[in-house]
Formats: sequence, structure tokens, C-alpha cells
Amino acid sequence: MLIHKREITKRRKELMARLEPNSIALLAAVSPKVRNNDAEYLYRQDSDFYYLTGFAEQDAVLALIPGRKQGEVVLFCQEKDKLKELWSGIILGQKAACEELGMDLAHSIHDIDEILPGLMEGRDHIYYAIGKNEKFDVQVMDWVKMIRKKSNLDAHAPGEFLLLDNLLHELRLIKSPAEIKLMKHAAEISAEGHKRAMACCKPGANEYELEAELLYAFTRNGSRAPAYTSIVGSGDNTCILHYDTNTAEIKEGDLVLIDAGCEYEYYASDITRTFPANGKFSKEQKAIYEIVLKAQEAAINAVRPGATWDAPHKESVKVITQGLVKLGLLKGRPAQLIKNEAYKDFYMHRVGHWLGMDVHDVGNYKINDNWRSLKPGMVTTIEPGIYISPDNTKVAKKWRGIGVRIEDDVLVTKTGHEVLSTGIPKTVQEIESFMTNPVH
Repeated sequence: MLIHKREITKRRKELMARLEPNSIALLAAVSPKVRNNDAEYLYRQDSDFYYLTGFAEQDAVLALIPGRKQGEVVLFCQEKDKLKELWSGIILGQKAACEELGMDLAHSIHDIDEILPGLMEGRDHIYYAIGKNEKFDVQVMDWVKMIRKKSNLDAHAPGEFLLLDNLLHELRLIKSPAEIKLMKHAAEISAEGHKRAMACCKPGANEYELEAELLYAFTRNGSRAPAYTSIVGSGDNTCILHYDTNTAEIKEGDLVLIDAGCEYEYYASDITRTFPANGKFSKEQKAIYEIVLKAQEAAINAVRPGATWDAPHKESVKVITQGLVKLGLLKGRPAQLIKNEAYKDFYMHRVGHWLGMDVHDVGNYKINDNWRSLKPGMVTTIEPGIYISPDNTKVAKKWRGIGVRIEDDVLVTKTGHEVLSTGIPKTVQEIESFMTNPVH
């Protein structure tokens, strides 16, 4: 756990301070996911749960009970079990949970039905992620029913269920210095992967060979998994936004689009680079690429405190529309084309999304139906793109099948912004030079 328990303790206190008086908040660890038959996916803790606990084990529930004199932070988790540990690894146990995680109290998960209803009794409100986990929804209702069925007429069951997500996710949206440090390191690892893939690319290779270079760099540097399924698309596949088959042969003259990032200590990176398979952009590829690069630069420059979330996107739309008009791929006045959203034939997604413990991280983009203002500590991707479908008969054949996206991770700072994902060739000259003499 690279985030100190002092910081995690502070997170819990900040969240409890935002709850309604006389409330209890409940969070559950995520259940393992079956891959096939009796084989499971690599376990990865729920982001909200880990954010408030630093605890990576399954079969656990956290209760936050502000103002409770006997202990405000109570964890239910697995008991120490030598036989189980022989098969599945070390279990932290209740004693260590208090010592290492800063819990006030820890109980066996097997005792939760006997203990938790008593913690809920007398509280007016229950906060939890309503509807996120059907099994946990049923458990919470069962605990409430247990209180209501008590023969003691003075038993008081919570009468209001409140969604925890908004309060918690607003906390997660602003990254601490320790979180930013982890995100920078995730970006550094991902940068090595991108450079390895770029360096080994050649016509005749398969997309999955480049993916293998990414995964090697991620794992070698301490990342246990990608933050999302890597996209390695060549040729026409560059125009498929979420292409992840990664099995095609890379051909002479193809562009290759790689959208990939590792997760390091629960924090994601998300980077895209597009480059020519043979190391040299064609005239048409270069023209499209330079529009996208210019759009990304304009969007990044729009990231600053006080700017609206929508400002970088508007800048990218302006540059891309003007560039497409200049190339003759759109016809008309740029202002009118933007108003009519004609650019969406080529640029159909927004310029970015929040980034953090989840690759599409939590946090609202609008407040009261208005785009929110950017604040220091927020991290967003900036990823404009142009995708000219191979089936687009409205444009000359020479343009068809060209897909370009360029993406970086950008932190909002007190004075402007900082690009976290540095060190990967990005200009046409840098890419062509690197692919001629790769160093990684």
C-alpha cells in the first residue's frame, strides 16, 4: 500500500463529515469474477472500497458510523486461517486490520449478521452504493428487516436510504500529491510500453506482437495489469474506436493506433499514439495527423483552473473542423459546420474523461446542468481524433481508412496544467526519427 494510512484515515474523516447527522455508511468489497468454469479473473478490489481502506481482500464490509464513541470505523473481514492461506495467500485478519489500516474495530465477516444490525439500529440514514451490487442490496435490506422485527418496541431502524456515490466520488475527483505521484509512475511505465511497441513495429508483424511489448513493459515495471484492454489497431482498424481484437497483420502503408495504459497500485494511465508501420507517414496520413496534434495542443492549453470542463473539447472541435475544411473533407464555413456538428462524421467522441483509480474515473462533469469548472488536482485525458471510415464514399479514396488519435493524461495545477504522460514521440519528426533509430 503506497498511500499512507494517514491519508486514507483523512479520507474517511472527510467523507463522514459530509454525511447527514446520525447516519451510517456501508461499503462492500467486490466479489471475485469467474472467467470460465472454476477459474477466476485476477482479483481487483472495488475502487471506492480500496480508496477508503487500502484493503485488497475479498469478503469484507466497511461501516462508517460518525460520532460512535465505541468506534466510528468498523471493518468486517476474513479471519486468519492457515489452511486457507496455504491455498490462496496470506489473510490480514482482524488484529492487523486495526494496526495496519487504522480501523477502530475489526470483526470476522462471519459475524456480520449478528453485529452490523446493532450498528445500524438507531441511525436515521443509511448511505451505500444503491443498485451497484444486487447481492449487497439484499443484504442491507435483510439487516434493516432484522431491526424492524425486534420484539423491543423501542428498536429504531434507519428510515432513509441515501446514495453514497456522489459524496465519495467528489472526494476521489481531486487527487492528492501521493495519488499524482502514483499516476505519474503509471504513465512512465506506459510510456516505456508505447516506445517498445513503436520500436518493434514493422509491416508483416501482427497487432498482438505489439500488444505483447506493452504487456511486457507493464509487468516488468510492477504493474499487475493494464488499466483497460489494450487497443492495437492497424489499417482500417484505426477507425474502430474500441477495437481490441488485436489479431490482424500489419501491412505496408498502414497506420497503427495504440491506446493502452497500465494500472499501478490501483491508479490508471491512458495514452494513445498513432504512427506509420513502416516509419514514414504518407502525405495524407501526415496531413490528418498534424490536424489532430494541433487540436490536442489547443485542448491541453485550455486546461486550467476556472476553465469549464467543456473548454478543451470546444478548442479541439474548432481546430479539427478548420483543418478538415482546409483539406476539403468538409465544405462550408467552420462556424456553421460546428453549429451543425458536421465534424461528428470524423470526430464523434468528446476530447477526454476523468482519470484516476478507474480509467473512466468518477466525478460529475456537470453541476446543476452546467459544465463544471476545473480545479487543481483534477486529472483528465486529452484525446482528440479523426477517423475516416473506409466506407466513407463522400471523400476521395486516398483519405479512406485513416484513423488518428493522440492522447495524454493532464493534471490541472494551481497555475495551469501538467502533462503526466511524457517521453513518448509525438510530433511527425519525433516519430519518424525514433522509428529510424529506436531507443527504449
